[in-house]
Amino acid sequence: MSPARALEVLRLAIRDLLRRKGVTKMLNVGDPAPDFTVKTHRGETVKLSDQRGKTIVLWFYPKADTPG
Repeated sequence: MSPARALEVLRLAIRDLLRRKGVTKMLNVGDPAPDFTVKTHRGETVKLSDQRGKTIVLWFYPKADTPG
């Protein structure tokens, strides 16, 4: 996947997350991401705000492509 496509996927994922939280303002390039909490593939809970200063990679994939 090209970097431009990956960035577009991330933008769309963040837009969906914001909509589910009732936020309708779109982020622009350079805006900080909203704080959120997710579960890792190991079942651990990770909060974005706890990762400040670290490089973060978000990996989105269709649920149909996962085992189980």
